[in-house]
Amino acid sequence: MALVVSVVGNGFAKPSTMASMRESRRRERFGAQISHLEGRKTALVVRAEGVAVNPEIRKNEDKVVDTVVVTELSKPVTAYCRCWRSATFPACDGSHVKHNKATGDNVGPLLLKKQ
Repeated sequence: MALVVSVVGNGFAKPSTMASMRESRRRERFGAQISHLEGRKTALVVRAEGVAVNPEIRKNEDKVVDTVVVTELSKPVTAYCRCWRSATFPACDGSHVKHNKATGDNVGPLLLKKQ
């Protein structure tokens, strides 16, 4: 399994207490990997690349798609990402197709349908 860790500037100012709490949590988890970023506004992005997101659920199906019927929705159908690859996350943009081909996974979106 390949693990990709990237640090991206987020451009948002946070209250000092929240920023210091978040920074101390990052230091605990990633230690020296972020020590060179002192004093910079950052967001830490950790992503597992090249591995299946769905290791065991309904593997006999080509693509796992669940549908939930909801009475109060603005659109007739809304698709939510479950592969964590969507550029429009949390909305699904179809990135699971490329992910599934690359990894042999069968993850698909969660569909919310208006009743």
